[in-house]
Amino acid sequence: MATKKTNTFSSKPKSSGSLFGVWMGLAAIVILLDQVTKITIEKAFHYAELYPVTSFFNLTLVYNKGAAFSFLANEGGWQRYLFTAIGVIASIVITALLKKHATQKLFCWSLALIMGGAIGNVIDRLLYGHVIDFLDFHYKDTYHFAAFNLADSAICLGAALFILDELRRVKK
Repeated sequence: MATKKTNTFSSKPKSSGSLFGVWMGLAAIVILLDQVTKITIEKAFHYAELYPVTSFFNLTLVYNKGAAFSFLANEGGWQRYLFTAIGVIASIVITALLKKHATQKLFCWSLALIMGGAIGNVIDRLLYGHVIDFLDFHYKDTYHFAAFNLADSAICLGAALFILDELRRVKK
């Protein structure tokens, strides 16, 4: 008797519910990688210690009490709560957008990366009162770009993908 061969890979599109899980999983991976790298650097380095990797890149351990490029870092501490609230609110809004637009791949990639990065930095603010940064790019040991981390990288990549998605949408 012949058995019917079944294809385990269906060509039908995934439901928006299962895609929502994919986007939340991507955000969770970003959070996990971000936290693992920060914990590793925190254990391996003393504050402000530099480890040259290339002629233009160091690993280091620095703390940022502000936002991007240490914006508001020297304030009295209230900024911790402001940036934590912004990260939490952004994550709630992004979760709703991911649910609503789960089938729009590039849009959701961008949002999942942004949300994962935002939550990664929120975790730092809640646990330590500052964000742990460790990626230090520089030119001739003189001009240093602001140190950053994987969460910041995910946010920047997500923002770039968001802009690309919007430019593609406008062209249509």
